[in-house]
Amino acid sequence: MTHVVALILAFMGISIMLTAVVQFRRAKTTLNPVGVENASTLVSGGIFRLSRNPMYLGMAILLLAVAAWNSVVGGVVVVVLFVTYITIFQIRPEERALQAKFGVAYAKYKSEVRRWI
Repeated sequence: MTHVVALILAFMGISIMLTAVVQFRRAKTTLNPVGVENASTLVSGGIFRLSRNPMYLGMAILLLAVAAWNSVVGGVVVVVLFVTYITIFQIRPEERALQAKFGVAYAKYKSEVRRWI
């Protein structure tokens, strides 16, 4: 049963990430999380209406899938550590760069859509 749950979680995580990547590609904007200041477009439709960070959300769900597959309850701790680390060291700097780049449009988007889910 845990393998079924793991496979469902893995499918969800990969689907969320791929959907976000496709939307970035269609918008012709950067996927580089280090070069977010080079973003040409604020992507706020599709899956980005549900989460400001669907790629990181997908990664967190994949980590849950690995924990479920291996029946490791402690894997949840790894997910919590991942979410905390990514939020502090990646998402917050990205948000500052997007705020500087897109101003009011990003502030409005940020007020309407949650960071994770």
